[in-house]
Amino acid sequence: MNLYDKLNHPLAFAVFMLTLSLPVLVGLWAGRKTKNQSDFFIGGRAMSRIVVALSAVSSGRSSWLVLGVSGRAFMVGTGAVWAVVGYTVAELFQFIYIGRRLRAETERYDSLTLLDYFESRFDDRKRFIRVIGSAIIGIFITAYVAAQFNGGAKALSTALHIPVIWALLFSGGLVLVYMVLGGYIAVAYNDVVRALILIVGLVIFPVYGLIQIGGLKPLLQTLSALNPSLIDPVSLGFGAVIGLLGIGLGSPGQPHIVVRYMSIKDPSKLRSSAVIGTFWNVIMGWGAVFIGLLGRALFRSVELLPNGDEEVIYLVLSSRYFGPVLYGLVIGGVFAAILSTADSQLLVVASTFVRDIYEKILRPRSVLSEKHKLRLSRWVVVMSGLLALVMAYLAKDIIFWLVLFAWAGLGASFGTALIFSLYWKRTTGPGVAAGMLTGTVVVIVWKLFLAAPTGLYELIPAFFLSALAIVVTSRLTAKKREIE
Repeated sequence: MNLYDKLNHPLAFAVFMLTLSLPVLVGLWAGRKTKNQSDFFIGGRAMSRIVVALSAVSSGRSSWLVLGVSGRAFMVGTGAVWAVVGYTVAELFQFIYIGRRLRAETERYDSLTLLDYFESRFDDRKRFIRVIGSAIIGIFITAYVAAQFNGGAKALSTALHIPVIWALLFSGGLVLVYMVLGGYIAVAYNDVVRALILIVGLVIFPVYGLIQIGGLKPLLQTLSALNPSLIDPVSLGFGAVIGLLGIGLGSPGQPHIVVRYMSIKDPSKLRSSAVIGTFWNVIMGWGAVFIGLLGRALFRSVELLPNGDEEVIYLVLSSRYFGPVLYGLVIGGVFAAILSTADSQLLVVASTFVRDIYEKILRPRSVLSEKHKLRLSRWVVVMSGLLALVMAYLAKDIIFWLVLFAWAGLGASFGTALIFSLYWKRTTGPGVAAGMLTGTVVVIVWKLFLAAPTGLYELIPAFFLSALAIVVTSRLTAKKREIE
């Protein structure tokens, strides 16, 4: 039975369709609990520690982990693990420190979004930060969502042997249905379900694969015979390792992740969430790496994979190792990973447009009913989702690098601003605005002109130059205020 026939098996297809129907069922249930804008965007600040932990892990990993990291491990070997180490360490500290303080501050200011918080924190009456931040989210989140939809289309197209356009429409349509129904509550609880499915795909899968190949030693021997660098985690070179570790710098700037901390009912429980989230980050990260290594041992060259694409190795191996039931489940797991990020990011787009632009900039003096804001939020989800589908169809880049570009842009613009706003009292509104602009410009310029010759991931210089811009501008504007 080949890759395309296996999902046509009645049992495999039934299990696969069951995993796809779960989000809609959860959306129907969550729709009854979604009564106002706060429920739609942050779950009414009533989420449990387990939901927050698994939701943050699931929404942050996406197709980049399941397809992207496994594909990189296929190409470069164990060195791909540094991409996992960076964000795992960063998010551990983020749960414990940034999460608790952000939860307290956003409740204090009654903020539903990061831009809400920045405006209140710095008394930005001219709304410069909100305007700049909205534009940045529009640029990078759109690229991020397009990458997720590309991942979904790639998974479905490969598994079902259907045209990419139909796979893309199916992926986007499914996300939009349950998001419109339940908003953040539907997204968060669906993330828990997806995290459990991902655990099967990224824990049981590589363990079973190791058993089939005879254990860890035969795997390493096979890889060493192919190319010794495949089993040397530092063979990529110092610059590449630093660049992959630097991925963690982007974690504090991801609105779809930090909103999880804002949604927890009891902020003191974020330490427990940190333990749960970090454990599964480590396990799933190594699982993705091992899938890539197993794939390289069995398929010695990328030309042996469908369309010569290393990012389908997860799909190819699952077809080889598993029977119909487990195959249907792990393919559903790929889809789960993709949906878990795409829906969260669409929610960020909706909150940015409805809360940050329409409500706070275009109609600041109008009294809008909760029913009107909720209806508008749902329409924005639909429209932004359709736009992302068009961009996903037109996008030509691969998942791993497209996601890293969007991750860098958000991390360098929002991450530094958030850290300084929480931990440096002398930070000013103009300083935050300068940091956002600097981070965005450096990411784009570095990606276009300097990434290739330097070999340095654009997030690293952008992050530190953004921090420098915040410090310098804050000091200058603070002095100006003192003189006045």
